[in-house]
Amino acid sequence: MTLRRIRVLQRVEKLQCFVAIAAPDPDVVLTGPAERLTESVSRWVYPGEVTSQAALDKFYTVIPAGGVGTRLWPLSRASAPKFLHDLTGSGTTLIRGTYERLAPLTGKRVMVVTGESHRDAVRNQIPELDDEDLVLESEPKDSAAAIGLAAAILYSRDPETIMGSFAADQVIAPVGIFQDAVREAVATAATGKIVTIGITPTHPSTGFGYIRRGEALLHEGAPISGAPHAHEVAEFVEKPGQELAEKYVESGEYLWNAGMFVAPVALLLNHLARAEPELHAGLTEIAAAWGTPEQAEVTARVWPGLPKIAIDYAVAEPAAAAGDVAMIPGTFTWDDVGDFAAIARLNPAREQESMTVLGEKARVYSDQSSGVVVSDTQRVVALIGVENIVVVDTPDALLVTTTDHAQSVKQAVEALKAQGESDVL
Repeated sequence: MTLRRIRVLQRVEKLQCFVAIAAPDPDVVLTGPAERLTESVSRWVYPGEVTSQAALDKFYTVIPAGGVGTRLWPLSRASAPKFLHDLTGSGTTLIRGTYERLAPLTGKRVMVVTGESHRDAVRNQIPELDDEDLVLESEPKDSAAAIGLAAAILYSRDPETIMGSFAADQVIAPVGIFQDAVREAVATAATGKIVTIGITPTHPSTGFGYIRRGEALLHEGAPISGAPHAHEVAEFVEKPGQELAEKYVESGEYLWNAGMFVAPVALLLNHLARAEPELHAGLTEIAAAWGTPEQAEVTARVWPGLPKIAIDYAVAEPAAAAGDVAMIPGTFTWDDVGDFAAIARLNPAREQESMTVLGEKARVYSDQSSGVVVSDTQRVVALIGVENIVVVDTPDALLVTTTDHAQSVKQAVEALKAQGESDVL
């Protein structure tokens, strides 16, 4: 065994002195030297000071910036995914908008996890980002690996860190109401909870998962200071059909799952170790080498073999079953800009009656037509007597569909990939 390998193993052992690791008995978790064996992860107690301001002082923003956004092809591609675009006409890309919403809460404590190919683009969008806080993936491994690695790195710096994970490609307003919800989530996390921010539904969507709200959350018999709206999470549910979605919204008990999580890093890693011990072990090894001369070698060796799984399945759902997940209801507007129908919703029609037009040099003529045109060329697009149309014009690809079929764009991308047309993807 080489000296370099010995040093990395020593750092792994140091991390595992505190972060829970899977034990042979599935009902037992091995934790740090202060607590040897516990029967349930839900007995975990946040080691820091449980006050709103103390928790905010330990709060670190993590922005996972992954995914291609295939339903927004040909505008969004592997080389330029949707978070690097201005899709709202605001003059700001989605990732920059995410950073600006959260920076007032955490200052310089912001980490971005993204693909190696997006290194320069992300640096250009967020020049304030410290080098050590740009975590690059050699290949996508889904959200559990991305968020778990961020948590493991932050844990190695400070075990009392509370992290918040907020996707790079969401549109949120008003910002002040969103920030208030995040503050409540941080205060709740400091009581020893993984916290999600649920979105109050505006319609019975079949495109989102839902969160069923439980009882009002108490800490030591009283409402949580700084988090008066905190509730327990009864369960996470998958995307429903139309009839079930209508029942969810009518009940008032269900909120949209926006994939926002705020949690003490130690608790998040604890649950990851129980549910996905192989993934946890690999991330712990990478984090132990992070910032050392061994980082590149360890990451290249370990990362490709990590299992792919979403954070919802690896952490959120098992933690909810253990009673360790809370929820803050979000009363702000939210959109994940999942397709071109969303772009039509988010951008008011301008210049052309009932027609949304995006593109600095777009040239569009519309007569008795409605929909959305996104143009990356100077080609004239003339529309006559067509309703709810979507036209996306780029130098090497043209998409024509309708807002009703916007979700089907992903199928076109998959077909083009199967045909070997990777140059336009």
